This record gives sequence, structure tokens and C-alpha cells, in this order.
Amino acid sequence: MEDRRKARVGTVSGLALLTGATALVSIAGGHHSLFATLLLGLLAAMMAHALVVEVQRQARRRSQVIWYWTDTVNAALLSIWALTAVATSCAPFTSLPVRILGGLLAVGYAAACIYFVVERRRAVTAPFLPAPAPSAEPENAPVADSTPTV
Repeated sequence: MEDRRKARVGTVSGLALLTGATALVSIAGGHHSLFATLLLGLLAAMMAHALVVEVQRQARRRSQVIWYWTDTVNAALLSIWALTAVATSCAPFTSLPVRILGGLLAVGYAAACIYFVVERRRAVTAPFLPAPAPSAEPENAPVADSTPTV
């Protein structure tokens, strides 16, 4: 089946921001119960997984076999989010849990950026091998016998 995905910018950046914001709310959102904090943390972990899957989809797409402008924008936005998280972790007025979260987010965003660039370059430089077209008859279909039965 042909991959028809087009390059998108908003999904990678949006998922990155939602992941960070949800994790920040779970840590520094005020007085939450333990259940609410765990639930928000779990939601942030699931969004992080969705971010990794979307980075894979965008990096491995074969609809554009060159490094496109959206690839540059995706890599730049992920690096900007990593730098913003570093700045948050270095800010003197934030609490210790927020600083720790900023450091974790910085590492995660930087890893996502590096992963995107490496996978996209690998997809761009790989030779394009189209998938073979499916045959009209299945391979395991019984062959009709042309001998008459008596």
C-alpha cells in the first residue's frame, strides 16, 4: 500500500507542547489529590508516546523523498522546545519539581529532535522501492483441473 501521508508541522509541535503542559500541570498545578497527579502523569506519558509515534510517521514518510521545508520547521520547533525547557530548569524562581521536570523535558525534546533528524535523513537517503502490486489471484488458491470427470 502506498504511503500517502503529507508533511505536517502542527502535529509534532502540538503534541510536544501538550506533553510538556500536561506534565507541568501534574507537577505544579496546585493542590491535586494523589489520584489526579497520577492520572495527569499517566496522560503525559501517553502523550509522550503519541509524540514519538508522530515523529516516526513524519520522519519515515515516503511521500516526499527529499528533505522538505516542513522537516526543517519540525526539527527547529523541537529544538526550541528543548531550549525553552532548559531555560525553565535553570530559572531561579521555579520550584525544585518544576526544575527537574524542565530538565527531563529538555532531554526528551532533544532526543525527539535528534531521532527525527536521523530517521528523516535515513528515509531520504534510502532508495525508494515501491511495494509489489498484489496479484489478482491469491497464491494458495486451488488450481482448476481441466480434465473431465467420468
